Amino acid sequence: MAKSEFKFSVGQVVHHKRYDYRGVIVSADDSCEADDDWYDKNQTQPERDQPWYHVLVDRAQHTTYVAESNLEADESGNRIRHPLVPRFFKTFFKGRYWRESLN
Repeated sequence: MAKSEFKFSVGQVVHHKRYDYRGVIVSADDSCEADDDWYDKNQTQPERDQPWYHVLVDRAQHTTYVAESNLEADESGNRIRHPLVPRFFKTFFKGRYWRESLN
């Protein structure tokens, strides 16, 4: 799958449709790159052959690995509270995170 086919992008704030949490995307894979053991333990087991995203979870210390089909854009415009946000992003502007300053 070409990168242009990704529905979401790095820095975009998203909402998990099933588990009702918000987060920010820090990277993406063309398909699930987790090993079979991890995938088999995943509660929902969405299709592996779709984009999967590494997400910093709002108001938490952990990250998640989420299939595109479980996500939707978060339109709240609110920041994500996660201790790793400053490691990945420099700026929050118009509801999304940017890796560089926009000055």
